[in-house]
Amino acid sequence: MYQFTRRYMGPLQAVIMDWAGTTVDFGSMAPIHAFRRLFEQNKTPITIAEARAPMGAEKREHIRQLCAMPRVREAWISAHGAEPTTADIDRMYEEFVPLQIDAIAQCGQLIPGLKDTLAWCRELGIAIGANTGYADRMIEGLLASAAEQGYSPDSNVCATDVPKGRPYPHMALKNAIELGVSDVAACVKIDDTLTGIDEGLSAGMWTIGVAVSGNEVGLTLDEWQALPEDQQQVHRRAAYQRFYQAGAHYVVDSIADVVPCLMEIQERLAAGDAP
Repeated sequence: MYQFTRRYMGPLQAVIMDWAGTTVDFGSMAPIHAFRRLFEQNKTPITIAEARAPMGAEKREHIRQLCAMPRVREAWISAHGAEPTTADIDRMYEEFVPLQIDAIAQCGQLIPGLKDTLAWCRELGIAIGANTGYADRMIEGLLASAAEQGYSPDSNVCATDVPKGRPYPHMALKNAIELGVSDVAACVKIDDTLTGIDEGLSAGMWTIGVAVSGNEVGLTLDEWQALPEDQQQVHRRAAYQRFYQAGAHYVVDSIADVVPCLMEIQERLAAGDAP
């Protein structure tokens, strides 16, 4: 039996953001390039849609889920004469690491609007966290490149730094610990994948989905800007719907649009609202 409801009513303390598709790499292209190259090298080509389906998961788990897809599994059997084994997945993961590092190096540009969002957070004393399905050995170059462009999060957590990656809340909670957060309700998780929204919700945090810049639309900035407005709207509506169905508290086009949401979350926290 519970006799009272305990509510956090303080300020927003931390914003925790994904990397590819959220803060860098508009369209989240680096993982797609790497996964498609990996499976092509293993005589089992995959489509862009297949490569994107498990996005947000730790990368070895991503490979496992790809191998478990019925069409991919059948194609693998046709090419190799047997189903993919755990040993195959382990070997492919080791092959994937250098492919991913190369792809990250080519797709590490900051998403437009990130710096303005960071400046707003810094002005209010809001800590900045980052986490990713990438392994720690994949992102040394990314961290350096982002720093050169003006982005250095106060805490960075990789899927290999915790017992379980997304959709488990471990990464976001490790971020919160490293940032010194007093209550998870004072945190916002921003992500371009539905799995990342699951992570934030499971951690007890507010969540914001970025629908256009990341995995759900899956187009580079140039490709997006080249689309006629009516086609943009079709993609946008579908992505927004998927995020809201996944439980996101807010959905925006990109990191450039999150400050009004953060301001509203501040007001809701002050009024005693919880995620």
